[in-house]
Formats: sequence, C-alpha cells, structure tokens
Amino acid sequence: MDNSMPILLVPGVICSPRIFAPVIPALWRFGPVTVANHIRDDNMGAIARRILAEAPPRFALAGHSMGGYIAFEIMRQAPERVAKLALMSTQARADTPEATARRRGMIERAKGGQYRSVVDELFPGFVHPSRHGDTSLRQIVDDMSEDVGAEAFIRQQAAVLSRPDSRPSMAWIKCPTLVLTTDTDNTVPNALSDEMANGIPGARLVVLSNCGHLPQLEQPKACADALVEWLRN
Repeated sequence: MDNSMPILLVPGVICSPRIFAPVIPALWRFGPVTVANHIRDDNMGAIARRILAEAPPRFALAGHSMGGYIAFEIMRQAPERVAKLALMSTQARADTPEATARRRGMIERAKGGQYRSVVDELFPGFVHPSRHGDTSLRQIVDDMSEDVGAEAFIRQQAAVLSRPDSRPSMAWIKCPTLVLTTDTDNTVPNALSDEMANGIPGARLVVLSNCGHLPQLEQPKACADALVEWLRN
C-alpha cells in the first residue's frame, strides 16, 4: 500500500524554490514535493487561500521564515488538511514597532528603484557571520531575489506587516510539529523558536549549529536530516 504523503514547502521573503533545492532530494521519497507560490498576493489570508486552492487535499506543510507565517494562516483556515507541520527559522509573533518601521522603509526603497540595495543590506542578517564572504551562497540569494522581483517583494512585505499574532492559536495545533532553528539566526532570534516549541503541544525543537537564517542552504544535510525525521515520525 502506498503510504506516501504530499509535502508542501513554503519559502520566505525574497526566497524562491531554490531555497529548498538542497533538501528536496531527501524528501521526495516520502511523497510528491511542491514548493508553494507565495508572491502573488499582499495579505496572509489571500496567500493562504490561494495556496490551499492549489494544494493536495491533505499534506505535510513546512514553512521557512515568512513561509512559517503563511503556515500559521493555513492552520487557521484549514487545520484538518495539514497532517504534519514544520516551522523553520520563523516566529509566531507579529512585528514589533521597530520591525514595522524597518519594513515600511524597505517597501519605500523598493518602490523607488532600490530593491537591489535592500537585498544587499539583508544578506548579512540572513547567514552565519562566517558566511558573509561566501560568494556561492550570495549568488543563490541574489538569484532568488531576481526570481521574486521588486513588485512581489513589496507584496510580501505588505503581507508580513499585516499578519496577526499567531501565539493565541498555537495551543490548537494538534498535528506532529517540528520547530527548526539555528544557533546564530540574526533575522529571527531562536528564543522565538523556543516560544513556539513550548506553546505547540508535543512540538519537537531542533537547533542546528554553525548556521544562520537559511538552514537549507547553509547546513543542507543537517536540515534535511531533521525534515526526514519529521516525516518519518
């Protein structure tokens, strides 16, 4: 009997399917793998509805960074369709006032033709400090930013700005859940992963070493191993 489970992967801001490319080979044997298109709408509700309309009836859901915010919205809209949940380098909280101001500034700069410089400024916060000079990693981030483009980046930022606080709904998540973080995430502090792991019943917390905000790219084997264990259990 075929016990495979479709797997739906949701990338983060300025991330395209390339972000999951290093780990997909380890996942596909568990079921068909799809990377969601999350660049078409400017609010979380609409993004989640469109993804659900295109998704299999039931699936394992993994969201990275902004993809985690979308995953929380999917759980609010259709929890019965999610068999397993993985929250990667993300958080349940809404933006702080400081983050909101920074995000609005990036939107205005992108509208003014400075999208490339915004990506340049984001990169150091995306990766472990030891990888700041990693040209191959930087090229992947640059390629993903081109895949997404300035207009979609603006839509993504608008959606993230208006997202709700997901902490009140964490206790209602009943499916097996992996919370994956790293020891040096300078974009989403790993203390916020501790908060999710403590708030979601039965959640398993995994912390990857020597890694920043992009575990699929920075520590692909360790990241894939954690996702494989999540799918097996």
